[in-house]
Amino acid sequence: MRIYRRLYFITAVLMLTFSGDLNAQSVQKLPQGISFSTQGMDIKIEYYSPSIVRVFKTPGGKPYDKKSLSVVGKAVKTPVEFSQMGKNTLIKSDSIQLEVNVETGGIYFSDRSGNKLLNDKDYGTQFSPLDDAGTPSFKVRNGFLLDKDEAIYGVGQVLDNKFNRRNSAHHMQNENMSTYSPFFHSVKGYGVFWDNYSISEFNDNPQELSFEGLGHCSDYYFMYGKNADGVISKVRTLTGKAPMLPLWAFGFFQSKERYNSQDESLNVLKKYRDLKVPLDVVIQDWRYWPEYNKSDSAWNSQSFDKERFPDPKKWVDQIHQLNAKLLIVTWPGFGPKTDQRKEFDSKKMIINFDTWPPNSGARPYDVFNPKALDIYWKYLDKGIFSYIGNDGWWLDSTEPDHINKKESDFDLPTYLGSYRSVKNGFSLMHNKGIATHQRETYSQKRGVILTRSGFIGQQLYGSNTWSGDVSSTWDMLEKQIPAALNYTLMGIPNWNSDIGGFFAGRWRNGDGNKNPEFQELYVRWMQFGTFSPMMRSHGTDLPREIWNFGDRGTWCFDAQEKFIKLRYSLLPYIYSTSWDVSKNDGTFMRPLVMDFAADKKTHEIGHQYLFGRSILVAPVTKYQTKKWPVYLPEGSGWYNFWTNQYYNGGREVNTDAPINIVPLYVKAGSIIPIGPDVQYSTEKKWDNLTVRVYGGADGEFVLYEDENDNYNYEKGKFSTITFKWNNQEKTLSVGDRTGSFKGMLGARKFNVVLIADGKSAGRSKSITYNGKLINMKL
Repeated sequence: MRIYRRLYFITAVLMLTFSGDLNAQSVQKLPQGISFSTQGMDIKIEYYSPSIVRVFKTPGGKPYDKKSLSVVGKAVKTPVEFSQMGKNTLIKSDSIQLEVNVETGGIYFSDRSGNKLLNDKDYGTQFSPLDDAGTPSFKVRNGFLLDKDEAIYGVGQVLDNKFNRRNSAHHMQNENMSTYSPFFHSVKGYGVFWDNYSISEFNDNPQELSFEGLGHCSDYYFMYGKNADGVISKVRTLTGKAPMLPLWAFGFFQSKERYNSQDESLNVLKKYRDLKVPLDVVIQDWRYWPEYNKSDSAWNSQSFDKERFPDPKKWVDQIHQLNAKLLIVTWPGFGPKTDQRKEFDSKKMIINFDTWPPNSGARPYDVFNPKALDIYWKYLDKGIFSYIGNDGWWLDSTEPDHINKKESDFDLPTYLGSYRSVKNGFSLMHNKGIATHQRETYSQKRGVILTRSGFIGQQLYGSNTWSGDVSSTWDMLEKQIPAALNYTLMGIPNWNSDIGGFFAGRWRNGDGNKNPEFQELYVRWMQFGTFSPMMRSHGTDLPREIWNFGDRGTWCFDAQEKFIKLRYSLLPYIYSTSWDVSKNDGTFMRPLVMDFAADKKTHEIGHQYLFGRSILVAPVTKYQTKKWPVYLPEGSGWYNFWTNQYYNGGREVNTDAPINIVPLYVKAGSIIPIGPDVQYSTEKKWDNLTVRVYGGADGEFVLYEDENDNYNYEKGKFSTITFKWNNQEKTLSVGDRTGSFKGMLGARKFNVVLIADGKSAGRSKSITYNGKLINMKL
């Protein structure tokens, strides 16, 4: 009885302390937050960690058991403090302070010191009942109030040539070339992920920023990282870390729509080897499967046509013997004559609308059904993966394609509800099914996935999203850059585009590959691709292999070869950056605002970026350009990569940009390892590296190495060597090597070159390194 009385007394005190007026129900204190009811809603606020807060709202008296498709992180024990400020409840962690108005439902986010970050608006959440294909549901809307001049990013890959997403509206429906997630990232160092997969609306205007979609709850996560890297780290903590991709995935990929036989693609690889132009990957596009009665009714049968691919196992073995890898396409839709379709139909696991190709009867499978994911892999593994031993997947049409579209198609049922209510999560689940099943089947080969759509959380599956079937135009090349940077600011590090653009038919009647303007467009796109996470040539209408543009000695061939070789020389830098991405939640393509947020000019610059933490890239996107303006952010000195000329930051430089040069600047204090001249990524060991040190500031670089293509790095089988530059003392320290792995170099040479005062002559030294600390004066 005494225990009962004590519990009653404690509860009474809590209810008295955390209670509102007549417009709000009593506030219930939770271990890491509060719950209360107001304005016809039930609201639960919970700290997931000191720097992540989940806000979950449902219509009053209508609880909902939310199962997230993206969120894999769990709430961790977080000490929080509770207090009152008038009628409002205050909650504090070590990082975030919340002030909650229990009358209006307003939630005001600040940092620990009380500096305002964001307001979840008073009266800003609405639930409007509607019928979703026969199921009672709601149109859900949540409004936020931002500072007037606050820049925000994210929202998705949007090809509108804009970077800052303020004062914009977007119909968030994932389709070819449009990849959205309901997420925004503020220059103030916080991000918001509204966890909803329905076709949605994003709108920002001077009155508010809002998300609106279909569902039974408003469920969002507020993440405070203090800066852009911190926000991205919180996103990955919440929705999944990015795994290491194999070294070969950072080499050059060659593809086209399409190689018609195993001999055709094999001969492409052989010609690259004969020309001694580096190449790591060939990709096989569609219709390698049999064509049923010369139709597409056997579309995506995940099997091989016996005439055009008579011995697919031998084909892949020959590719591997030539030290290259194979990616092969698979689609989410199946023709009616395939065994997969028949099984999916029999188990009601098909979403019954028309998908690509036209007049085929192809339909997509229900990726939201876990058993359907099992069935998909069963056929893919038997017909391809375990049969031929391919090295990765090209997942096309992962939105998926929707043709002969009818509004009623969006009412069609899936395992999780109407297609309309989950559509934007299609790619996420399709990628998840293949990646997780492959890992379970064979864990000695890292998963590599090229996919045409994405959603927050997809980084967990090693997926690299490409921008879709874009046109071969200068304005489209320009649009790729801010689209990629906004996509990467959502925490998804891997992105690429078809070098040269996909649809090149406009150039056919003007000499095609020999048209000087198309050649220049292709070279400029390749320069951009050199500094993208994946460097991949692909397209239709015109072939894209290097020899189709001319012979060695012609400007177009030579310019391409120069940048392919530059990519390979940077592999030690790129692969070490990939470790930073995986281990430290780093980012390949870093908009200037990530590293120079204090320079307000960077808030609007979406056509330049850092590749890794050191190399500033300013892709040229205009025809017949000889000079290109480059803004060098304040807060660092900068070296022209090609000339070593030094510039102070905080200024614009009109940079020489002939066709064989893309403007590149290196941040002062950078340390960049340069690899050997190779024909494929693993041809030579990194036993004789040039290490460029760019003076003017202190700097550090971690050289990462492992076994290149397995998951042993997760077991600690890798090594790191830390280089540190002391600018005042002009001393470079090469630290003790940490870690080990099979095949690790015991001894090696580093050829160190100091670049300072716009020159490097006479400022170099070679050392033999045996894994122990070396200090050298330069």
